[in-house]
Amino acid sequence: MRDSGTRSPQQARLSSRRAGRDAASGPGDPGPPMPDELSPRHVGRRLLEFALVGVVIGLLVLLGPGLGSLRQRVSHASPGWLAVGMALEVLSALSYVVIFRAVFCRRMGWRLSYQIGMAEQGANSVLSVSGAGGLALGAWALRRGGMGTEHVARRSVAFFFLTSLANVETLVVFALLYLMGILHHDRDPALTYAFAAAGALATAIVVLGLPRLRPLPAAGGPDASRIARGLRFIRNSLGQGVRDGLLMLRQRPIAILAGSVGVMAFDLAVLGVCFKAFGYSPAVGVLVLGYLIGQLGGNIPIPGGIAGLDAGLIGVFALYHAPLAATTAAVLVYHAISLWVPGLLGTVAFLQLRRTLQREKQPAAMCMPLAEPIQTVPLPAGTGAGST
Repeated sequence: MRDSGTRSPQQARLSSRRAGRDAASGPGDPGPPMPDELSPRHVGRRLLEFALVGVVIGLLVLLGPGLGSLRQRVSHASPGWLAVGMALEVLSALSYVVIFRAVFCRRMGWRLSYQIGMAEQGANSVLSVSGAGGLALGAWALRRGGMGTEHVARRSVAFFFLTSLANVETLVVFALLYLMGILHHDRDPALTYAFAAAGALATAIVVLGLPRLRPLPAAGGPDASRIARGLRFIRNSLGQGVRDGLLMLRQRPIAILAGSVGVMAFDLAVLGVCFKAFGYSPAVGVLVLGYLIGQLGGNIPIPGGIAGLDAGLIGVFALYHAPLAATTAAVLVYHAISLWVPGLLGTVAFLQLRRTLQREKQPAAMCMPLAEPIQTVPLPAGTGAGST
């Protein structure tokens, strides 16, 4: 046996680190508290706001003057096409789970990946600002599951980058198709090329600029201001997250592309079949550009993007000269499907996730990279393997 009565300073430091980690993740540690945005009180208030806005929109459609054509179209919608739309939305939600697992942890079980990924989409249905509610829920669940804060932050940046990249690059590709004459009759070239140029510029800035941000070492220790530590954390997360995203895009392109393109393409197809349900089919270029540009209206901080997303989509399709009554009916039904399908699936997944986190200790801990390399400590001279 090796003598454990005396330890070198290096051994003492290593033991202290291990003890600190063990204490932080011991059996009695409940993990980080649920963010206030995800508390039952906050979500309940959001659901109430969501319901009130939905009621107002419903009453406006049913009773508003000058909307007879819209009411007639809604009443004559094809149930078969609407059923196809709901099935396509399920596929979009499952694609989100695929890219979630590919980005955050390929070693994570599919059950836990489904619960977190689907619960995120349920949160996005009732919380505001472009998926921020879903990201907050996912970060909380992963931290409760044993994943480190910095790892969650950089992978969240990678996830947002990869899912946004599919939308932006599709917008640029379709603008180029119009520019090269492969697609014809662009009803609003200024709108098409302005947004495509903005998307290409933003992509270039992110891809070429952010990976150059090298991680900054901790400065000032515990005495550094909270603002300085926060800015360092954000800077490091952005740079490392975009680098992670680009690396994953090269190393595991099938899962990344299947997930990111699937989320967008199946959701876009929902809008397409909703148009079909009301007897109108826009040209493919108009459908894609109207969808991608109009989605920016969902950034308005309203629960579920209600009114903001609808106004954005209807307004953009109007600029592309789509008929107003058919567009309004298709967009309203599309938005209802894109909210309620992931909302219902996400609510069930969230209840399952809470039970998983209560039953299992740190189910996501296997996703953590090694915090530090294994170090060897030389034994004092004259100490052999058989010494006691």
